[in-house]
Amino acid sequence: MQHSPVTPSATPIAPPSPTHRHALLFWTLGALACVVAWDAAGQDLAFAQVFGSSNGFPMRDQWFFVQVLHEGARRLGWLLVLLLALSVWWPRGFLRKLDASERLQMAVSALLSLAVVSITKNLSATSCPWDLAQFGGVARHVSHWALGVLDGGSGRCFPAGHASAGFAFLGGYFALRHKAPSAARWWLAGSLLAGFVLGAAQQVRGAHFMSHTLWTAWLCWVTGWLCDLAATALRPRFPNFASTTPPPDGSHA
Repeated sequence: MQHSPVTPSATPIAPPSPTHRHALLFWTLGALACVVAWDAAGQDLAFAQVFGSSNGFPMRDQWFFVQVLHEGARRLGWLLVLLLALSVWWPRGFLRKLDASERLQMAVSALLSLAVVSITKNLSATSCPWDLAQFGGVARHVSHWALGVLDGGSGRCFPAGHASAGFAFLGGYFALRHKAPSAARWWLAGSLLAGFVLGAAQQVRGAHFMSHTLWTAWLCWVTGWLCDLAATALRPRFPNFASTTPPPDGSHA
């Protein structure tokens, strides 16, 4: 008896269990509570005064913070976005464990996170710490929740755009967690570390308050999660794309 050859297919992604969904919701709401608590405590000014005074922020133009942690990190972030986009067709390393739809999810979630932060920032009337009168500027401190209230400065400083060069990649955790759980945890840790390092650098320079960085992290996390929910819902509608996996290293089509 002859048997027809069986074509290998990609390992299907099991829908997230209720327990896992509840855990994600718990951590998301817990993080939101922490960020709101920081806002309610009004610690932004006090923390900024650690690094600045009425004479401004001494580290504002320091070379390492400007050239490496600002300009260099920004370029590196965009390079990583480009590499993620290219990996949809030409994956390398642990990304080869994912199918094309999951690699696309990683790239799209990063771009959407950057867009969400950028749009919110451009709609904001909140000015940066170095613009405030307490630090040698002309603006007055107004909560970023005082919507429509101008503080006399240039605005467009909430949330922290630069920290999103790290936090924007949080969505990669969701795409990786099913087939590469170890890589997913490292990716999550690296994205958080990069975001907080970049946010801290801007805090020292007087470019942002701590709340700006915290809200950026939360917005990027939620954007990544929503992208994952959308991808999970759309994947069954495009089975050919979702089952596209690269050949093993060194093989030829």
